[in-house]
Amino acid sequence: MLPMTTANPTVLLDNARHLLKTVYGYDTFRPLQEDIILSILQGCDTLVLMPTGGGKSVCFQIPALLREGVCLVVSPLIALMKDQVEALRRNGIGAAAYNSSFSQSELREVIRQCQSGDIKLLYVSPEKLLSVVPFLKEQLKISFIAIDEAHCISSWGHDFRPEYTQLHSIREVLPGVPVIALTATADKITRRDICEQLKMKEPAVFISSFDRPNLSLTVRSGLSLKEKVSEIDRFLKIRPNEPGIVYCLSRKNTEDMADKLKNIGYPAACYHAGLEGSIRNKVQEDFLNDRLQIVCATIAFGMGIDKSNVRWVIHSNLPKNIESYYQEIGRAGRDGYKADTVLYYSYGDVVMQTQFANDSSQKELNLAKLHRMQQFAEANICRRKILLNYFGEAVIQNCGNCDVCKNPRPMMDGTRLAQMALSAVSRMNEEAGGNMLINVLRGSANAELMNKGYQNIKTYGVGRDIPYADWQQYLLQFLHLGILEVAYDQGSALKITNLGKDVLFGKQTLQLSELVPISFEKKSSKKTKATAPSSDNENNTPEEKLFQLLRTLRMKLAQQDGIPPYMIFSDATLKQMAELLPTTAEDLLTVSGVGERKMEMYGNDFLETIQSFLQQRVDAPKKVQKGDTYKITLELYNQGLDVETIAAQRAMSATTIWSHIAQLAEQGESIDLRKYIPKADEERIRKAVEEVGNGNALKPIFDQLNGEVEYHKIRLTLSLIKMESQK
Repeated sequence: MLPMTTANPTVLLDNARHLLKTVYGYDTFRPLQEDIILSILQGCDTLVLMPTGGGKSVCFQIPALLREGVCLVVSPLIALMKDQVEALRRNGIGAAAYNSSFSQSELREVIRQCQSGDIKLLYVSPEKLLSVVPFLKEQLKISFIAIDEAHCISSWGHDFRPEYTQLHSIREVLPGVPVIALTATADKITRRDICEQLKMKEPAVFISSFDRPNLSLTVRSGLSLKEKVSEIDRFLKIRPNEPGIVYCLSRKNTEDMADKLKNIGYPAACYHAGLEGSIRNKVQEDFLNDRLQIVCATIAFGMGIDKSNVRWVIHSNLPKNIESYYQEIGRAGRDGYKADTVLYYSYGDVVMQTQFANDSSQKELNLAKLHRMQQFAEANICRRKILLNYFGEAVIQNCGNCDVCKNPRPMMDGTRLAQMALSAVSRMNEEAGGNMLINVLRGSANAELMNKGYQNIKTYGVGRDIPYADWQQYLLQFLHLGILEVAYDQGSALKITNLGKDVLFGKQTLQLSELVPISFEKKSSKKTKATAPSSDNENNTPEEKLFQLLRTLRMKLAQQDGIPPYMIFSDATLKQMAELLPTTAEDLLTVSGVGERKMEMYGNDFLETIQSFLQQRVDAPKKVQKGDTYKITLELYNQGLDVETIAAQRAMSATTIWSHIAQLAEQGESIDLRKYIPKADEERIRKAVEEVGNGNALKPIFDQLNGEVEYHKIRLTLSLIKMESQK
């Protein structure tokens, strides 16, 4: 294993890519993952913002496998830790969780396994970490600390947790150990606060795109409970057996909604903090294990859910802020396939949430965040733009996958209106809030305005012909479109963004939605019965039939192992199997999500099911002969192309192509493997193979060599040894 180092980035990333393929079964990293992994491997404090389902875990798990010592992972929920540890073990990764239920003898056993290298990731709750970290410091080499759900440390965040506030003290106990903070939802203020609270030293900050284009966004308002349930019924009828979550505002709401759906005939259950622990656990386990289709829940349900095939999320009431809404809809479509989200809200929701905000310890902040959530619900411009701009991601193009884009509102050129407002904000030194801005634009004689001298600025009264209420709606659009943002920590002052500066100085035009009255009145039955978003189910295709067979097999294997089905393979992996139709172990390893460990555990079962399916088909397509993949690689190799070029042309990882090269050589093709392995490296590898005593597993050999020899050289040397033994 390598210590934290500034070693050659190419070597570090080559090793990371190999683990991605062999352990997790993926050919390529997602955007930013390589950069984040390299930052961690080089020992930098790192802040990672990545949406739910974006691959945050891989960002610290792979460095943990490559670094000397043990990675401490801070996680807020015992159930979440258990889930993540089990998933890691299924991939052949040594992991454990330490929580309040452990005895001293159990802790000692965990420490022993960490010391022996059997455990590389140790999950600990924040309150337990503070008490045990001095002991761990004496017993273990700690590679780095990864803090998951890091927004919980900030009082500006949407899910502040007091037990997180003491985490800064670990910097005093472990002064030289890097800290990695990861979250899916944090605005600018929360990001800055996370870095300050954790005393991060010049942190590398990575902000992934918050866009989840596979999620459709729909908002519906003004429906009675009866109308809402009727519409949800129509929504579910065209999504038979697809799992989903209905979020409700109160415990009673969850019970009422679950009862109404059960009465219609849907398998539904409620989940909230007032239920006994055993009941909550059963609901969660049934949902995770595909025994329950629908959970009607408060926000107490979700953080521990790593179920990748949730196909829809419905909000029966208005959420309290955009962060919560974004995190909750993010639990749908984590496998990358299409998923639908619907938000229902009413004036009563706004009243109730306002009351909650007024009673909270951060009244002004929570009211402001609620106001932005209400603005999102009432908006008549692309909803995805609003979400992304809220998190600081300026977007010009409409998404085409929200209800506003699908039913566009009339638009107009709003550049001049925006320039009026932006100019006024600038001339007030970005110190005023929205109400003051409108008063200045309308030329008000407000006493506070006069006291500040704003009547003397050039833009005073420039928009007096526009009603106050209209300016309010235009201002909402300016915020949604990302030309202005609110600094809650500076008295809710308006600030001009980079995009706003482009509009102000004439570098960018701005389209605004024409104003329409916003009403909470009951809508006509014609609108109330609007068709719900459609589903793409094609149950009669051969691919869909095989997919269902593979799902049935997965359920059987999961029940045998006592684990959720998604821990074996995700729906996305099964869909790719049904599309690519692999018939050999080598073919199956090319499917995204199939790593070496899962291939060993489950590969034969899935291959037998696919082969049996193909034998019953008279129209089996030629593409099933996927042994041809080696021939394609061989043809490109014989053209003189190097491995990286072949990988790029075939949209595969270099690890996969190296595997092809090794396999082709073993099959007798004229390939000189030694030209890729320096003699000194080959000798070291052969010695390590003898010392490890297991010639087929790459990682133990890699570890024996202290991570100093690239994986592909080990793979090729093993092929040489195998060919020699066959002779």
